[in-house]
Amino acid sequence: MVTMTTTATVTETEKVMQYAYTKSEDRKPPLPKTAMPSLFDEKVTMNNWYKFVNWPQAILLCSLPIIGLYGAFTTQLQTKTLIWSVMYYYITGLGITAGYHRYFAHRAYNVTPLMKWIYCFAGSGAVEGSIYWWSRGHRAHHRWTDTDKDPYSAHRGFFFSHFGWMLVSRPKNRIGYADVADLKADPVISFQHKHYIYFALIFGFIFPTLVAGLGWGDFRGGYFYAGVIRLCFVHHATFCVNSLAHFLGEDTFDDHHTPRDHWITALVTMGEGYHNFHHEFPQDYRNAIVWYQYDPTKWLIKALSVLGMTYDLKTFPSNEVRKGKIQMQEKKLMAERRQLRYGTAIEDLPVYTWEEYQSLVLNDDKKWVLIEGILYDVEDFMHQHPGGVKYLSTAVGKDVTTSFNGGIYNHSNGARNLLTTLRCGVVKNGMQVMSEEQATAHEYDASLEFNRKKD
Repeated sequence: MVTMTTTATVTETEKVMQYAYTKSEDRKPPLPKTAMPSLFDEKVTMNNWYKFVNWPQAILLCSLPIIGLYGAFTTQLQTKTLIWSVMYYYITGLGITAGYHRYFAHRAYNVTPLMKWIYCFAGSGAVEGSIYWWSRGHRAHHRWTDTDKDPYSAHRGFFFSHFGWMLVSRPKNRIGYADVADLKADPVISFQHKHYIYFALIFGFIFPTLVAGLGWGDFRGGYFYAGVIRLCFVHHATFCVNSLAHFLGEDTFDDHHTPRDHWITALVTMGEGYHNFHHEFPQDYRNAIVWYQYDPTKWLIKALSVLGMTYDLKTFPSNEVRKGKIQMQEKKLMAERRQLRYGTAIEDLPVYTWEEYQSLVLNDDKKWVLIEGILYDVEDFMHQHPGGVKYLSTAVGKDVTTSFNGGIYNHSNGARNLLTTLRCGVVKNGMQVMSEEQATAHEYDASLEFNRKKD
């Protein structure tokens, strides 16, 4: 039966489009944005709240902006100090994005021993914890994204994922497990972790102050601008990867979790703003894969590879990346498609024989036409037909498949879409079933009867 074959094909195609993006039909839907469990195992009260504060981090993060504002209002900003502050902002920021993040946490490429130490020094200047602490938390974030075991879950809100998670001291057993055997085995990482306080003080404050002081005599400006204020900007730029990148933008490759892609976040975070791509393909050394997208971290890694300081740059197969993008596009198209009206589904239409179709047209004055085994009621469309009423009125009661598909006029996609809203039935076997002689005689008799009834 022509109609039933067409129906099966359409249904199967829609099914493939609807579920292809999920890789498998039994995949769980995106995590709902429901209320998260309590942050702590013990209830927080007015009498014990101080026990849940991570005092070292809270004091550092809250005092830096205050000190920076004091310095800005009391210290003249010299041009050389401004240039040095911006330079050191990028050095320490890239120490986090290219070093802590893409190299140490994800091993998206390899580096020479010298480059490993440079990343260690530059990342220490951002004062965001040791390589071991930072990478362990970030791997847990990827492994347990958007769950209670995610150290900075976006489901707890923008403030928590941006800043709040560092102000509280959560029980260690509430943070998800992450494999850090490689980090523990690395002597550079172990050395920095053991002596981190000295690395943070030297490269976060002393070094930028000495460069400005010994270079052009601006010790005070070096401390406040290249040290404290620069550090505040680096902190919140990095924090935006955990917050803004999970709230602003598009779910280009997957919508199962909160990471999003957006150029604004990329500008703020030195290229880490294409976060949906990163969470889908974390072992890729890139965040931005299109040439015009802003990703200075990727450009640095690539440039260093030309100099031989980085190598084995990992990229996810482009074929699979495109699959993910297309699958999400298909899903969004399907969601839009479900908002449109397509008329009664073919499988739900009543089935008529050819004789019943003829009887309804001749005896009940139905204005039905048959195209590819499907019946359409064109009564309300008769006077809107672009070719005029005459053409459509002569098609009533007939199988006009050939005429519709180019015999008289090859109808547009718009016309075919409109037809879906006019479906009223299907003809058993999809057409009139009879011999050639019977068909000729039947058509002649039907034509005479139809014209007689009209007159």
